[in-house]
Amino acid sequence: MRVLFFLGLFIFLFAEGVSSQEIPVYSNFKKVEYLLHKDTDTTYVINFWATWCAPCVKEMPAFNRLHEEFKNEPLDITLISLDFGSSAVERVKKFSEKHGIKSRIVILDDPDSNSWINKVSPEWSGALPGTLIYNQDFRKFYEKEFNYKELYHIVKSKIK
Repeated sequence: MRVLFFLGLFIFLFAEGVSSQEIPVYSNFKKVEYLLHKDTDTTYVINFWATWCAPCVKEMPAFNRLHEEFKNEPLDITLISLDFGSSAVERVKKFSEKHGIKSRIVILDDPDSNSWINKVSPEWSGALPGTLIYNQDFRKFYEKEFNYKELYHIVKSKIK
């Protein structure tokens, strides 16, 4: 009985460590700005979202599916959460686990959004969700909720 208990505990701890991802928190936009300007053969999808944003939550399965569909292609997806406050990491981590998110997640907790929104895109009003898709030959910001079909067609046409 004791062996089964420890075996179960080991499996639980091991599985928990595998499914959880570290979610860094940046209090300054400059720490994430490099994600918006990479010059490689990869296509980048940078989604700005929050756990409290209903359209963001609704579109998250599209990003999960995109990650799976293009996992062997030169595609990099980063989900930049704009959740804030002392429980932001806990909320985002629970959300990530509940929705099975495999893409990289970072939290941007820079309250001076007026100083950095235009650095993401001059077309962005700051409304969520917002998604930047770019590569060496293409750069476009979308201030909208995506469905999978729309996202797939844009990314498929940009993968080199």
